[in-house]
Amino acid sequence: MGANYDEAYARRYRTRDDELDAIGSYQELVGWIGSVCDRFANPIDVLDLGCGTGRYFWGLRHVKTLTGLDASPAMLVEARTPTHADRIRAERIELVHGDLAAQRFAADSFDLVYSIGVLAEHVPLNRSLVTRVAGWLKPGGRFAFTTVDPESPDVPRTPARRVAAALLPVMPGGAGRRLHERLMAGGMYGDARWIQAQLTDLFTIESLEQYQSDVHLHGRCVARKAA
Repeated sequence: MGANYDEAYARRYRTRDDELDAIGSYQELVGWIGSVCDRFANPIDVLDLGCGTGRYFWGLRHVKTLTGLDASPAMLVEARTPTHADRIRAERIELVHGDLAAQRFAADSFDLVYSIGVLAEHVPLNRSLVTRVAGWLKPGGRFAFTTVDPESPDVPRTPARRVAAALLPVMPGGAGRRLHERLMAGGMYGDARWIQAQLTDLFTIESLEQYQSDVHLHGRCVARKAA
């Protein structure tokens, strides 16, 4: 994925960051990730999965260390001077070039792992990734993320998808699970049922809701690592 984000694309993306203050859904997300930080009693260590140009860094609060992971070196160059840099309060920031599917961090490294506009959109949200995130989190740590809901108006409503969606409520057992997995494209979309299935036994869901951005209908979830 990172190879698609060359220097020219990353520069355009970073320029867009400075225009987002006028977009209500962006401001809502900034407020949302800040409110997740407020759930912790003490300063926290944070990992941003797919940080891009760091457009949400300034929304974080009470942060000791912030690690931004991205597959694109060009995006990480732009993240060195993120939007609202003067409002970022992290004591230390480290930018890491790596692939979400292969990256390794030490166990119990972070209080909060978050990902906005990446999972179930550009990278599959699946059990493998969720298990790895759980391993990186400290006891009681939180995983906050967004997905693209399959009911988003921009998702193609092909005849096959319409038939599958109609059959899903009455499809029993394993057949229903397999049909649902196909509708989620193996994790490239994520509705409430899919999110709950991936988090089961590893996390307790604190909040799970839909919200509409200027681009998609999304799912938005905050989950706490199970004891």
